[in-house]
Amino acid sequence: QVQLVESGGGLVQPGGSLRLSCVVSERSSKTYSMGWFRRAPGKERDFVASIVRSGSIYYADFVKGRFTVSRDNAMNTLYLQMNSLKPEDTAVYYCATNTDPLSLRNGHSNHWGQGIQVTVSS
Repeated sequence: QVQLVESGGGLVQPGGSLRLSCVVSERSSKTYSMGWFRRAPGKERDFVASIVRSGSIYYADFVKGRFTVSRDNAMNTLYLQMNSLKPEDTAVYYCATNTDPLSLRNGHSNHWGQGIQVTVSS
């Protein structure tokens, strides 16, 4: 069973930055594609960004130019650098993995982290 543990969340002022990390318990075909999702209060879970082991990267339109996804395959770690944060970025952020990049972007995964709170507020 793949285990994922997020860290790096917290409270930040609008315009500030945070860096989320997600440590994965194994490197296998299950972690070929890794990504971030978020669920804001009262809303459905949204895709944020994903990165394939081969290097392909995908972003949701609402984070393009502000967020950067990356991964360290040697450390089995996924990152999300979030800059120019807005109050509407407030949500619980989750990391997830899938063997198929398109399935992951559509929100399908058998492996999810427990989630971490990001709050953007003055």
